Amino acid sequence: MHLLNTLYLTTPESYLRLENQTLAIEHDHELKLRVPLHHLNSVVCFGPIQLSTPLMHGLAAQGIALVLLDDHGRFQARLEGPTAGNVLLRRAQHHASLDATRTLCLARSFVAGKVRNARSLLLRGAREAKSEDDARQLTRQAQNLAASLRALPDCADLDTLRGTEGEAARQHFIGLSLLVRPDAREHFHLNDGRSRRPPRDRLNALLSFLYSLWMNDCRSGLEAVGLDPQVGFLHALRPGRAALALDLMEEFRPQAERLALTLINRQQLRADDFIAREGGAVSLKPDARKAVLVAFQERKQEALQHPLLAEPVALGLIPLIQARLLARAIRGEPDADGQPAAYLPFLIK
Repeated sequence: MHLLNTLYLTTPESYLRLENQTLAIEHDHELKLRVPLHHLNSVVCFGPIQLSTPLMHGLAAQGIALVLLDDHGRFQARLEGPTAGNVLLRRAQHHASLDATRTLCLARSFVAGKVRNARSLLLRGAREAKSEDDARQLTRQAQNLAASLRALPDCADLDTLRGTEGEAARQHFIGLSLLVRPDAREHFHLNDGRSRRPPRDRLNALLSFLYSLWMNDCRSGLEAVGLDPQVGFLHALRPGRAALALDLMEEFRPQAERLALTLINRQQLRADDFIAREGGAVSLKPDARKAVLVAFQERKQEALQHPLLAEPVALGLIPLIQARLLARAIRGEPDADGQPAAYLPFLIK
């Protein structure tokens, strides 16, 4: 399960170096850990982490991605070896991105997966709500998302589709705060909806951090099958933007939200685990960030039943499986009925 072998570095001023095909981690000139390179699929560094040049060469030579994120989890840079995968697949992807009909079809699938999974999250919350008023409001927001799903087939262009997706997201975030346990809502709620760059409240800060983790895994999955993460369908192309990774991540956003709610509602994270910075930005404290990373890795180990496979699959491998299904759809491979395969998003129950 190579997608599960990600090493996260969060301690500022740590120093990483290569030692006989092993990644050695030092802090304050003291050796803290050694990890054999063949155990790793990627190395993710948060904030000011120092790396030796021989280590960077060693990671690139073995196809191990090195990802640099800032303290908030925002993407900064990525180092990897030569581009892998089939050039014919990437050419098919580029051609598909220039075809308005295929682009709209794929973009609609990404939005449908996101909205369906968000609706499932709200309906589950409505069933488990302790308050009738909360259950009623959550059910209402789930109905609004159902209306957005019904509107998707009638979206004739990307602008209309993005507008429908945006309204669905707004409705979803209205309900999301109601999934927080009542005695924690004073400290964990969305101030005026979703806020990014920077997040302005604790819940937004936690969501942004978890979204960035899923984003990295989705990008890794796409690159593993040979797709170009920069060329997307739902998200507009921009220099430096991994548009296809953002597309694929849409269906996994509710997974990030489920984990955020679990951490809050089980009181594994508390209000004092966050810090308000100058300018209004809110972020996780270092120890809390480590706790979130541990929970994220544990959640990725959980086995789920994929609708297209005959056996349980670890959640952490689902982005790779979805990337393969996406590659199949982009290539236009036939399905069981002989028709070009459509992309089927992963749906949670």
